[in-house]
Amino acid sequence: MKKIEAIIRKSKFSEVKEALHLIGVNFFSYWDVTALGNERVGKVYRGISFSTADIQRRFLSIIVNDDFEEAAISAILKSGATGEVGDGKIFVYDVNETYRIRTGEKGGETLR
Repeated sequence: MKKIEAIIRKSKFSEVKEALHLIGVNFFSYWDVTALGNERVGKVYRGISFSTADIQRRFLSIIVNDDFEEAAISAILKSGATGEVGDGKIFVYDVNETYRIRTGEKGGETLR
């Protein structure tokens, strides 16, 4: 099993969520985060200067069986990209075991 963490633009969340649902990833956690990016340029909007160093993003935490890893990553890459700096990052980790609290069962079946 794999844990996929993705930091994406908040504006792309609906598209990423739909892409994940289309491939059969129907459960994941997410929350709003503030990220510090590489871009350190200030912007001016309607005469007000603001920093783009602190960026509002959405953080996704997804656990999938090994056979869903590539599909999930591909879905996030395709649906989350704008082609601009700041589209986000994806991190992948190995997961040793999962347990379903209600029944006590363990293993990949707990993700279905």
